[in-house]
Amino acid sequence: MARFTTSQCQPCPVRAQCTTSRASARSVGFPPKELLELQLRNRAERQEPAWHKRYAVRSGIEGTIFEFTHGHGMRRCRYRGQSKTHLQHVLTAIAVNIERLSRQPPGTNAPPRPPTAFQDYLDQQDIPRQRSWRAAG
Repeated sequence: MARFTTSQCQPCPVRAQCTTSRASARSVGFPPKELLELQLRNRAERQEPAWHKRYAVRSGIEGTIFEFTHGHGMRRCRYRGQSKTHLQHVLTAIAVNIERLSRQPPGTNAPPRPPTAFQDYLDQQDIPRQRSWRAAG
């Protein structure tokens, strides 16, 4: 960590690139070499198409989690204890599914979903899936 006092920071010609503060000094942290290498490797990996494909799965579920936490108050539970909390989550999930189904026009069937990573794994291991799983393939 490097700390610069106000008297050191004020006359610096590139001060505007470091901070927008007019009066305060600046502290600059230098991570350990291993952490810096890990950060650079992760940033480079984020530019690859394979990373974008994996992230698309995550971004798809984040909308559902946001709906639960903000739209249905799942940030706080009404009950104490794991079993009661689990029951609240299951019942809320059922209610959300019913709400989603009610928005569909009558007589329309949802298109089959592509298989999840877990379903692909089961297929690779020749483990039969349950019939209730709605998936293409």
